[in-house]
Amino acid sequence: MSDEQKPSILRQPPAVWAIAFACMVSFMGIGLVDPILPAISAELDATPTEAMLLFTSYLLITAIAMFFAGFISSRLGVKRTLLIGLVLIVVFAALAGLSGSVGQIIGFRAGWGLGNALFISTALAAIVGAASGGSRQAVVLYEAALGLGMAVGPLVGGLLGSISWRGPFFGTATLMGIAFIAITVMLRADTEPRERISFTAGFVALRHPALRTLAITALFYNYSFFTLLAYSPFPIAAAADAAGFEFGAQELGFVFFGWGVALAIASVLVAPVLTRRFGLRPVLFAMFGLLAAALAVMALFATSAVVLITVVIVAGLFLGVLNTALTETVMEATDLPRSVASSTYSGVRFLGGAVAPAVAGGIAVAFGVGAPYWFAVGSLVVAIVVLAVAGHRITRHAIPHESAEEEAEAITVGDQV
Repeated sequence: MSDEQKPSILRQPPAVWAIAFACMVSFMGIGLVDPILPAISAELDATPTEAMLLFTSYLLITAIAMFFAGFISSRLGVKRTLLIGLVLIVVFAALAGLSGSVGQIIGFRAGWGLGNALFISTALAAIVGAASGGSRQAVVLYEAALGLGMAVGPLVGGLLGSISWRGPFFGTATLMGIAFIAITVMLRADTEPRERISFTAGFVALRHPALRTLAITALFYNYSFFTLLAYSPFPIAAAADAAGFEFGAQELGFVFFGWGVALAIASVLVAPVLTRRFGLRPVLFAMFGLLAAALAVMALFATSAVVLITVVIVAGLFLGVLNTALTETVMEATDLPRSVASSTYSGVRFLGGAVAPAVAGGIAVAFGVGAPYWFAVGSLVVAIVVLAVAGHRITRHAIPHESAEEEAEAITVGDQV
């Protein structure tokens, strides 16, 4: 076979590049608002708790939608579900940029979360179906788009946010609008019949003891994750200001860009190596312990910008490994359809992420700036105890090793924060 005929990741139909671009922007949207939270709080006269509710509304609706995403896409088809998700993101991101109060932004972020859940739940199937050269080539592109979006999101949010806090919202709406046009034109309509998923499949899946155990573990872990992600911009900015440094949205964007790069590298490259060598549960316990130690350091040095910034970036490595290792455990611990298991697991764990931003500000006011991190440490302790006590329920089923598409789905759900 000549070099021109060999499969190449770069030789893909335009539809694949359109979907990959949309995936990247979608994952950018997760961390896009992080650097602008202090600016929104200051300019809209909102408390840090109110500003952090931008994460809560987004994650809460995403969590609920994940339980039904499979049912919806199995009825509407991949392309139609993708486009509906994109339309929702465009509309609600633009409305958030036009908002005059933090309450309005919170509401529009909820609609954004619904659109993101619909889009992400079907993007993998779309990119695999449209790719040439086999599914492995498509998966590499998909994972590259995922990692790039997670890393670049905070950076773009910081750069646009340094101009105006509205910039990241309008930027997302514009990019997703371009993606909508590209997918509309380039992606063919569904031609193959899809297996229909029942309306209650996501809830029924929680009857499985192993999935329920892992979902509860991830619920408490995700509380810690979003304490770090959503709350940290405020003590970092305050500590920098106290030290006499100018630390706005752009500087916060660079901090969380470093965090995103660490998370992406660890989730895609480091986690598979560690789990193959040491096993899933030992890696989970080790990473939980390291993350708890990192959060404890942040609690003790919550007034030091240098310490907080350093630990946030380093913690990205632990979070990346945990995301992938937890989801891989879910994939191997049940004989449920992988799409159902991953969506149910994701829905439960997002609830933990929704709670953390809602309570972190109040905890800080009541008990001090480092207190939210101590609560996050306590949440990790609960996660460790649940995994240790109910670990006997987690058994490996005699199922074939996942395909490339299913492997990517596991990583995707792990990185949906």
